[in-house]
Amino acid sequence: MNEHVNDFLHFSLVEKGLSDNTISAYRRDLRHYTEYIEKVEQVNISDVSRLHIMHFLEQLRNQGKSSKTIARHISTIRSFHHFLIQDRISTHDPTHHIETPKAGRTLPKVLNMDETEALLAAPDTKTPLGMRDKAMIELMYASGLRVSELTALNKEDVHLTMGFVRCTGKGGKERIIPAGSHALNAIERYLQDGRPKLVSAKRRDEALFLNHYGQRLTRQGFWKVIKALAKKATIEKELTPHTIRHSFATHLLENGADLRAVQEMLGHADISTTQIYTHVTKTRLKDVYSQFHPRA
Repeated sequence: MNEHVNDFLHFSLVEKGLSDNTISAYRRDLRHYTEYIEKVEQVNISDVSRLHIMHFLEQLRNQGKSSKTIARHISTIRSFHHFLIQDRISTHDPTHHIETPKAGRTLPKVLNMDETEALLAAPDTKTPLGMRDKAMIELMYASGLRVSELTALNKEDVHLTMGFVRCTGKGGKERIIPAGSHALNAIERYLQDGRPKLVSAKRRDEALFLNHYGQRLTRQGFWKVIKALAKKATIEKELTPHTIRHSFATHLLENGADLRAVQEMLGHADISTTQIYTHVTKTRLKDVYSQFHPRA
């Protein structure tokens, strides 16, 4: 069964061009699923029935897994069995008629403008790493990049004179995103005064953002940077790299941006994904109304 899983993961990565994060989620979900099928149900993958899958999902519910997690498992299992049919390993689809539970959508947490300004002012721009941190935070807030997209940028992907950034998003799709003057100025200073001091003499990495070893900054490295800056800016709410992306989209919509334009900048394939931010703006408007209207 492991061989079939590995073939599916290779197909998803090479043929479908799915991201490394998606592949990791597939691998994790299928490990749970195949272990259950082999050890509990004790059947071959080609003989799996709808009932076997329902038993597995029931086990997830008994473990206290959320509707969102169960829905993701169903999506992974469905894609896997479709691949098995396509590869002629199986002749039937046991996921047919299995309904995906509706997950309650939680509104993304965003920063208000005071918190955003405090975060952007937190890096110490007297040091090379501080210049890098300032450039990263400004760029992420100016463009709404995912953290994986940000850390994957090379020097050639930033066009200072034209004022845009080129990145590769989910599914290998490339998009062009405008970057504001604050972000461009921070990047220019970092490239002139900060990055040259971080470059390793042994290894000339083309990555835009480097760590103190002169190598490409990782997603985990950026996460640590965010945590440190949030603490310095005395931001009490939980802050993740995605919080900045959420704030970018919400602040654009609050100031009258077109939903389709925001969708394109975020790289969402479906506009329904972007529409969650309209709910955030409505909720924030209600809070403002309740706080300041004398008859609220």
